[in-house]
Amino acid sequence: MTTTSDRLPELERYYDTAPRAGGARAEDFGPLTLFVQESDGWPYYARPTLAAPSAEGVSVTEGVSVAEGVSVADVERVLSRQRELKVPEAFEWVAETTPSLRSAAEAAGLTVHAHPLMVLDPTAVRLPVHPDVRVLGAADPLLRPAVTVPMLAFAAPGTAVGEAGPAELAVAEKDPASEGRRVRVAGMIESGRTALAAAVRDGVVLCSGQYVPVGDVAEVVGVGTLPSARRQGLALAVTAALVADALARGARTIFLSAGDEDVARLYARLGFRSVGTALIADRPL
Repeated sequence: MTTTSDRLPELERYYDTAPRAGGARAEDFGPLTLFVQESDGWPYYARPTLAAPSAEGVSVTEGVSVAEGVSVADVERVLSRQRELKVPEAFEWVAETTPSLRSAAEAAGLTVHAHPLMVLDPTAVRLPVHPDVRVLGAADPLLRPAVTVPMLAFAAPGTAVGEAGPAELAVAEKDPASEGRRVRVAGMIESGRTALAAAVRDGVVLCSGQYVPVGDVAEVVGVGTLPSARRQGLALAVTAALVADALARGARTIFLSAGDEDVARLYARLGFRSVGTALIADRPL
């Protein structure tokens, strides 16, 4: 059975390695590290510094150490740098590994969001392939709507059926930002840095998501359903396709952060088990 003690160290290493693998440079702020995207791509976050087990002021979890005792001043130094760089003021970390960061982030004026952190149980029974779901290639003509759907999904969070549907998707696709996302994701697919699966019905993308592999660990990210198409099991079907593809390509550990406890219960049907809490801090609008 998956437990916190045997999974969190692996995830900590992933969180530290994934930005570097994605082309980001690391800026040292003592107990915090800020990852800055060097190429054209999504901005990264700041997080607790992965440190040597022998260093002072670190917590050790099964051989993996991250900086502890993060202060408000530490957070404000990073925020100042993020504002200077004109990148999002954002931090991501695991609550169980670095508990002090939450109070420091909140004291610095950030809002902290908690998400169930889940790892796939390797013994779980796999769902059969959904007939509407497939993995898209870099040149697939549906890639542009596929990278646009999550934008509409996350603009109307939750699991309730919403108003945005195919008509709204067609409009959103015309935004130049959608083409920029398509180009970035196509490049990542070609280089093996991501894979994208989509649920397509009558030529319309209704749900999509990706996974990002680093070595033999893969994180499922950005799974979103067009609000009008919710409550049809499409997010689970897309996630199942991503899991199957990641396993086929050699992934040994697959994990994700669920939106909330209701969503976590859905992912539990695929065999994902909670191992901790992922925290995201950002500036309230």
